[in-house]
Amino acid sequence: MGKFSGCLLASDYDATLTNSHGVIPQKVRDAIKYFKEEGGLFTVCTGRTKQGFHDYSPEIINAPVLLANGSMAYDFQREEIKFLCGVEKEDKEVIRKIAFEYEGAGVEMYSSTFKSFVINPDERNRKHFDIQYIPYEVVADVPDEVFPAVKVMVSVGQEKCIDFQRFLDSIDMGNLKYIPQSVGNFIEIISKNSDKGTGLMKLAECLGIEKNRVFSIGDGANDVDMLRAAYVGFVPENGCEEAKSAGDMIVKSNDEFAVADAINRIAQIIDGGTK
Repeated sequence: MGKFSGCLLASDYDATLTNSHGVIPQKVRDAIKYFKEEGGLFTVCTGRTKQGFHDYSPEIINAPVLLANGSMAYDFQREEIKFLCGVEKEDKEVIRKIAFEYEGAGVEMYSSTFKSFVINPDERNRKHFDIQYIPYEVVADVPDEVFPAVKVMVSVGQEKCIDFQRFLDSIDMGNLKYIPQSVGNFIEIISKNSDKGTGLMKLAECLGIEKNRVFSIGDGANDVDMLRAAYVGFVPENGCEEAKSAGDMIVKSNDEFAVADAINRIAQIIDGGTK
């Protein structure tokens, strides 16, 4: 048995696993290789959907990937969904209300069958799909075939971000919730039972990993639940204050090989037997 046998490490992707240029540095790749060779399971927990996550590599990832902020665990090697906590057909009217009652809302819908749809697309939606190389279909209404959906994303533009969140607060969201943010072109809507922390612990249970061998690293507000759920949550120096408050340890920035530093800290924790 290796040093990291029975350990699971989940990393946020953008600005945590990758550096400021969107690249996974070789030093980080080498550290993950060592982690895996010593029995560890390494995965990514990202807000992206399967349609938009093109960076799966068995050289780096050897566990199911947590997608859509923990809503889905997908095993790329076996090409199968391990679990899904998605947007169900019973909440179709909530999505319709958003699409047709909030002026200028471009509503993207991502199906668990890996089809993508959009109502009222604007230039932000088109650019979003194009950047992530996602084929999509423009529709006039919410199609039944989208359900269960992995998530919904709504384009409103930075100038309407706060106003749109007030609109969401004013309506009955049913079984759905949105991920708050202060700025941004998109607001993400997922099942109220989903978050990165819940997804992480559900994945650990599926893999037979004990709580005291579950580790995570992330830099953003959407990583808070994952940082709190893990036995030890690591936050890169470049992380936001909310993430730093939720995490257990600050590690080097993503440009100074944050994930490699976290793996070194995990080795020290295992050797010492405590956090």
